[in-house]
Amino acid sequence: MSNKVIDLSKAPGEAMAWDRPKAVIYLWAAVELIFVTNPWQVSSGLRVAVLRAFGADIGPGVIFRPRTRVKFPWKLSVGDRSWIGEGVWIHNQDLVRIGHDTVVSQETMITTGSHAHRRDMALITKPVVIGNGTWLTARCVVTGGAIIGDSTLVKPMTVVSGEVASGVIYGAPDAEVKGPRF
Repeated sequence: MSNKVIDLSKAPGEAMAWDRPKAVIYLWAAVELIFVTNPWQVSSGLRVAVLRAFGADIGPGVIFRPRTRVKFPWKLSVGDRSWIGEGVWIHNQDLVRIGHDTVVSQETMITTGSHAHRRDMALITKPVVIGNGTWLTARCVVTGGAIIGDSTLVKPMTVVSGEVASGVIYGAPDAEVKGPRF
């Protein structure tokens, strides 16, 4: 029995999600490295200003810690007074909307993209919505299509791939509701 192998040289490319000229994509990659991801750049205000300059919709009082990454700032919305922790990676090939007063803790990854793994590995994207007052604790993974309700707490190391109700504690090891948050 032979297993099918997809020829990745023929897979539709990542540029499908760019929706900006190649020059803007490359410029953003350089600016992100210098001003956003750079651990020596300690100013959250400068990080936020650079993200806004490239189209991110970021409310007042938002804190972006060092070593964060944002794939496409023009596909990012962050509500007032939210905190984005050190090492957070927002791989947003589709829209990511983070509510107000929300915390995304260290090393969490939010990704909107996947691939047509049975067909041709073409890029598939779905938006992510994270509610107001929600706390994604350390090292969570949030995948495309996830909708996390208001005032929800997601426990460390949890993978969120669907809809999570408001006002609950949700988490690993079995990715289920553990009880009310408050």
